[in-house]
Amino acid sequence: MFHFKNFSKAVFLLFLLLFVSSQAFASGTMPSPVGIRLEFILFALTLVGVALFHNKTMYVALTGLSLVLISKFVFVSDFSLMHHLIGGGGEEGEWRTLVNLIGLLFGFGILAKYFEESGVPDLLPKYLPDDWKGGLVLLALVMVLSSFLDNIAAAMIGGTIALVVYKGRVHIGFLAAIIAASNAGGAGSVVGDTTTTLMWIDGVSPLDVTHAFIASVGAFLVFGVFGAMQQHNYQPIQADPKPGLKIDSGKLIIVALILVFAILANAFLDFPAVGVWVAILIGNFFRKAQWSEIKHSWQGTVFLTSLVLTASLMPVDELPAASWQTAFSLGFVSAVFDNIPLTKLCLEQGGYDWGVLAYTVGFGGSMIWFGSSAGVALTNKFPEGRSVFQYVKHGWHVIVAYIVGFFIMLGLVGWHPHAPHKVSRQATTEQVH
Repeated sequence: MFHFKNFSKAVFLLFLLLFVSSQAFASGTMPSPVGIRLEFILFALTLVGVALFHNKTMYVALTGLSLVLISKFVFVSDFSLMHHLIGGGGEEGEWRTLVNLIGLLFGFGILAKYFEESGVPDLLPKYLPDDWKGGLVLLALVMVLSSFLDNIAAAMIGGTIALVVYKGRVHIGFLAAIIAASNAGGAGSVVGDTTTTLMWIDGVSPLDVTHAFIASVGAFLVFGVFGAMQQHNYQPIQADPKPGLKIDSGKLIIVALILVFAILANAFLDFPAVGVWVAILIGNFFRKAQWSEIKHSWQGTVFLTSLVLTASLMPVDELPAASWQTAFSLGFVSAVFDNIPLTKLCLEQGGYDWGVLAYTVGFGGSMIWFGSSAGVALTNKFPEGRSVFQYVKHGWHVIVAYIVGFFIMLGLVGWHPHAPHKVSRQATTEQVH
């Protein structure tokens, strides 16, 4: 039987052993046992710990982050955590990503509660089909919402609706399908996912990522059908709405206000969390916010923030040459590795088909629950989904869907790599002058 305390001790003892042995030669560089740098070993152990101890994920992530930071301070003489977080010298630190992530995870937890209490989820059984197609329509709704909303918001709304229409009995395979739908919808839209927004900010045309929707639709035909059928066999949809149902229009308006402010803040400030919290504070004057939702989601928020920060500390300095094979592989990497630094690296390297890349790094994180912020947010509400074994066992259709969607897009559209856009812009500027 595995025990978290034993795991933590083993990791720490491994670090001490490497630390002591390194003092013998004091090379001033990061140790690389069997040719692998220590940071990657510690990060891999962290991911293994998350998979084995799904009830202690926050503590595993914090342990991994602590050990990686210690290794950086000890072995890398010029490492500065402040510079990594705040930036400087023309480089932006990780603070914006981390603050946005924290703000969105907490804020959308409150949004989901407003939406749940508005009465709309209780009314939906009247409009959703009564058989397995009701789940399919719900997943399609999540996918459409995430094309213009943040995928966290779309996933939380979908999860809240599922909790009501399925009487609190939501299958893990359907949870995986909701997460997949939220990531699929944002893949072809520069306002629907952090990775595509990052591409847009960096100079990629919004039209250059839209063909990712072809892959998303192909994937949806797999995970949507199988996920909906799993849910129907586990718990059929509620046939009729509750009698005497009343819609709280005030709470529904607050939900809309939060979403609109998030979109505006993302467009004008590149900081959607600011818009979310401004709207929450305004809405609190009219309908009291359920601040207790912060207590329910803080562990998941700390977990994902720790994992994202740990991933950002990995010394990923280069990728294989840009090709469809590399892009396809990055989808599997993004299931365990934060897709933000991956996307940044690809933007610097250039030469990718941006629509193909948007799908792989955006949808790929759906294959494991902690591979995307939407997955972490939703498992705050459904903690049973945090078991990697159970998630993969019942959400196998998401992995199949990723592969099917990718090759549908490749077959219909092909691989059309764009010239490094920064070089193109520079050349255009030089021609003008």
